[in-house]
Amino acid sequence: MVENNNSKKVRRILIIALPFILSTLLINGCRTTSDSAPALDHPLAFSMGAILNGMNLGNALEAPSPGDWGVTIKPEYFETIHEAGFNSVRIPVRFSAHAGQAPPYIIDPKFFSMVDDVVKQGLEGDLTVILDFHHYDEIMVDPAGQRERFKAIWKQLAEHYQDSPPALYFELLNEPNQRLDAETWNTLVKDTIKLVRTSNPRRKILVGGINFNSIESFAELRLPSDKNLIVTFHFYKPFEFTHQGAEWIAGSANWIGTTWNGTPEEKKAINDQLDLAATWSAKNGVPLIMGEFGSIVSANEDSRQRWTKFVARETERRNIGWIYWEFCSEFRVYDCQLNAWDAKLINALFEK
Repeated sequence: MVENNNSKKVRRILIIALPFILSTLLINGCRTTSDSAPALDHPLAFSMGAILNGMNLGNALEAPSPGDWGVTIKPEYFETIHEAGFNSVRIPVRFSAHAGQAPPYIIDPKFFSMVDDVVKQGLEGDLTVILDFHHYDEIMVDPAGQRERFKAIWKQLAEHYQDSPPALYFELLNEPNQRLDAETWNTLVKDTIKLVRTSNPRRKILVGGINFNSIESFAELRLPSDKNLIVTFHFYKPFEFTHQGAEWIAGSANWIGTTWNGTPEEKKAINDQLDLAATWSAKNGVPLIMGEFGSIVSANEDSRQRWTKFVARETERRNIGWIYWEFCSEFRVYDCQLNAWDAKLINALFEK
């Protein structure tokens, strides 16, 4: 049976409103984004067809050991995510913690099987799945020493998933930084893509720039000629707002109480960044995905909603996909203890 847009709206309302009955009226206007891309009403928009509106399943498989950070990926999460209107998930995985330290750098079969289950559940849930190599801390401080290990891990991943549906995307590395400078990263990107293409000639591959996938790093990114590449960036500006009180950020306690009110100046700061990204995309003919964006739960609730809605709509207006960070931890939009969405925040993600 093919659902029309109206029936999908009603479905999302019912799903989200069950634990939040009083929030039903807030959800009633949401639009399902999994069927079509928004109108290209921005002069810098670069068309890539239907865009991704996704969810990061963070703090799970990229923890030092699965479960260490309090999040376990459950099979039912994929249906929950899909039913809420998302069309994709990003799965951050710390493969480097589960691969040998010496050649041939074999990935632990037990861990590989765990990743397989998650990938399969996402694909069977009618979601695009982005398999992201996350928290490879060693390569950031010793790129030369980790180069062959990185490539060997990707060779295993590429060959292992070569027969998977096209809806499985690869993301080479999360947030290159420190000693992984532009020249080193560009060379590693070129060599790794060439390696992956021997077994996956047409699979979508996401590549981000240095300095933590910053937009500014696009100017230094050199990509091989490949029509199935997508450039990813992360967006957490203003950082003092999105990361206020984050225990892993030194000095962030001083930012507690920072609000985002949607003033013309605040909106311009965000739009200037997104225009920079969109200009690069249009000039180079490469589509973009905002692979992470979000704000910490300790931030003001109204500000979180305003910021989230503005960033999501402005990226869509430029035909850029987005993937929210993240499902049910410090930046959560879902409470895994109550099995309930934050109705106002998910409304902000989809409401026009």
